Amino acid sequence: MATTDLSVYNRTTIPNAKSFRFGIVVSEWNPEITQNLHQGAIDTLLDCGAMQENIISWEVPGSFELVYGCKKMIQTQQLDAIIAIGNVIQGETKHFDFVCEGVTQGIVDLNIKYDVPVIFCVLTDNTKQQSLDRSGGKHGNKGVECAVAAIKMAALKNSDRPSDSIGF
Repeated sequence: MATTDLSVYNRTTIPNAKSFRFGIVVSEWNPEITQNLHQGAIDTLLDCGAMQENIISWEVPGSFELVYGCKKMIQTQQLDAIIAIGNVIQGETKHFDFVCEGVTQGIVDLNIKYDVPVIFCVLTDNTKQQSLDRSGGKHGNKGVECAVAAIKMAALKNSDRPSDSIGF
């Protein structure tokens, strides 16, 4: 569980996002959580220089469908990074485990197969309150943290020398 504020970042240490195109694929399941993550990601991308017209958002029914949505976005859009946003809350069955493992492995596979970084912004919490706390509540917003990661990975993708683009 997060012990720091997920929304804290220093804009001076992040590459300017003005020239990058971002995709966001958002699960419709648990919308009070995923929409907060989505808004946090968009607000951060814009704050770091991204142009509104260079942010494409698609919805998919649930977290398991994020992998296909991201793959389709990679295949049909010219993007520098994608953020996959979802939420899975532990229940009484093994469904939680299957969904979490499938989505995690699917995003890993996309990162290996394609030259577009896909950022994992899927909250996998024990309770709804934990998810609320991490999607704009007392622990900040994981969408903000993932947007910063997307910017840094877009800079890495577009650089011949990673040290030139992300401040090493």
